[in-house]
Amino acid sequence: MKKYIFLLLLFYPILLKAQKQDLKSIKVHKDSFENVKVVPLHSDDRTSAFVVFVKKGVPLHKHVHHTEIVRVLGGKGVMTLGDETYKIKKGDFFIIPMGMPHSVQTTSRKPLKALSIQAPKFEGKDRVFIKQ
Repeated sequence: MKKYIFLLLLFYPILLKAQKQDLKSIKVHKDSFENVKVVPLHSDDRTSAFVVFVKKGVPLHKHVHHTEIVRVLGGKGVMTLGDETYKIKKGDFFIIPMGMPHSVQTTSRKPLKALSIQAPKFEGKDRVFIKQ
């Protein structure tokens, strides 16, 4: 039995398959959601990945136990990270350390579209809103 467990652990990384995602093909109709639409892409014990559409904005909040990486895929907006504010557009990339307050407001007519990768696995419970 120990031999089989050892072999499984040895070959487990080979059994996992890589995933290719066509992020351009992920679209939502703007009338199909109120403000924020989250499309899950991947989740395991270490990370979660989502495409997020934002019509209006996401209020100031932080993640106590998560680092978030954001790549803007479309639209424009204003992102606050700590004490800094940035105009954002397609192609922009941000690393948001755990505990850093952040928010975003969409300034384009079409919703902001972003790839959000969080580590460790994000289950929606580690979002602490901050009163301004």
